[in-house]
Amino acid sequence: MTQSVLYISYTGLMDPLGQSQVLQYVLALGRWGHRMTVLSFEKPDALNDRDRVAAMRALCDAAGVDWRPRVWHNKPVGILATLYDLAAGRRQAIRIAREVGAEVVHCRSYIASLMGLAVKRATGAKFVFDMRGFWPDERVDGSIWSKSGAPYRVFKRVERSLFLNADHVVSLTKAGVREYEAFDYLKGRAPNSTVIPTCTNLEMFRPEDTPREGFTLGYVGSVGSWYLFDEVAKAVARAFVLRSDARFLVVTKGNHDLVRKALDAAGADPARVEMRSADFSEVAHQIGRMDAGLFFIRPAWSKRASCPTRMGEFLACGKPCLANGGVGDVAEDIRETGTGIALPPIGTETVDLTDLDAALHRLFAMAEDPGMAARSRAVAEERFSLETGVAAYSGIYARLAGAAA
Repeated sequence: MTQSVLYISYTGLMDPLGQSQVLQYVLALGRWGHRMTVLSFEKPDALNDRDRVAAMRALCDAAGVDWRPRVWHNKPVGILATLYDLAAGRRQAIRIAREVGAEVVHCRSYIASLMGLAVKRATGAKFVFDMRGFWPDERVDGSIWSKSGAPYRVFKRVERSLFLNADHVVSLTKAGVREYEAFDYLKGRAPNSTVIPTCTNLEMFRPEDTPREGFTLGYVGSVGSWYLFDEVAKAVARAFVLRSDARFLVVTKGNHDLVRKALDAAGADPARVEMRSADFSEVAHQIGRMDAGLFFIRPAWSKRASCPTRMGEFLACGKPCLANGGVGDVAEDIRETGTGIALPPIGTETVDLTDLDAALHRLFAMAEDPGMAARSRAVAEERFSLETGVAAYSGIYARLAGAAA
């Protein structure tokens, strides 16, 4: 018997992140037979694009997903807009839950989970807190909030309420589970939890037999905020020194000026750099043009619960990775599987040129290993498969709905 599930996401299905980490899940869960209703918050420009909305509606309809989009607000500036969305979203979520007879309310991150907790209290639906990371502490570590400020203190109390009232918690990492199970207020009363990393659609991301010359190092996704692109640029510059045939391919939607500035500062030859802006559907093909991928993320306590989306995408396409530790299970995954190189946590330990050069030489060798593509793909299938993640969510829904019955 399938379940009626209300899925709430403060990330829009039409956002790049939403297409990768929300839409892929809910479409698959709909195809598995779950009665999925999705309340998402979409950017105004996206909702004003009738063709895009119609295409998204058709995708959802084909999978049996009932999509209920509403506008995401960023005015008035700051938390007031979020509080407005929260209040309006809670009311709508309760109405929808009653309308569809939701047995489970599945909430992506903290804002959506506040809406879901209200649904649980109003209707009795089982509440899944899909935390995605320690959001209040991410705001502090990202220098958006202060630990002494009211928003942080309020949302740490919210976090406590979400953990204590959740019927099930989903964490992206084993490290995240270890951290929250050690919270004083959860000792001896931690909710049931499941680790489901950011998963990859293995039908979209797969190895391509693309003829290549030389060595192409690749980067995919955002370059600001948590992503240490200045350090990436330094690694690229060293790769250019070590290999005369090395090139760098950057696939990112924006911030091209920031990319150029960082590469110029590192002394990387711009003639050997290619920058592209690609839709989500085109990313796998661009990764296919690379020989290896790299990403460096600023380590902080809050990032122990984070899992970079691009790691699963690189591995699914058969590419080894160069990354830094101190972020979720990244170093553990890389070292256990032999699918890349894990540097020390950048920012807490200095990586000297000798260590970086040695890591790059090892990455060159991995990329030339004829068995690397198959090994990387196998790791993606084992640890980052969308189907595996969907099966885990489906099992959670079944257990919670069965307990409710």
